Amino acid sequence: MAKKITAYVKLQIEAGKATAAPPVGPALGQHGLNIAQFVKDFNAATQADAGMAIPVVITVYADHTFTFVTKKPPVASLLRRECKIKSGSGVPNKTKVATMTWDQCLELAKIKIVDTNAANLESCASMIAGTARSMGIVVNGKPDKE
Repeated sequence: MAKKITAYVKLQIEAGKATAAPPVGPALGQHGLNIAQFVKDFNAATQADAGMAIPVVITVYADHTFTFVTKKPPVASLLRRECKIKSGSGVPNKTKVATMTWDQCLELAKIKIVDTNAANLESCASMIAGTARSMGIVVNGKPDKE
């Protein structure tokens, strides 16, 4: 028989740097989970993505056990890393902070497509290009619709 699920906890934690401090400790403590075990498991699982904020969904069971699933970093974080910028533009329609190519959008789409509801790689790349434009990043070379 399957375990009874009591809650889902969604957090964004920096990869490899989870601690029992807020937001992790209070979010898991209210469900009676072993915080130290989660921190150890999460840090081990995300060591390769150090420096990126990683979304995680923690499934809490009635017997106070848990499982978790990590997602890919948010598109904005991937774009900042790709363009080597600290943050997006405060006024994206006037101030541009970086330039990228359509091919770079396709590469990011290959990473992010598993977490999206995009029908194909091109549509995922279009979503990434839209996020880039809203951050003040110019996307060059997008092919025309046929």
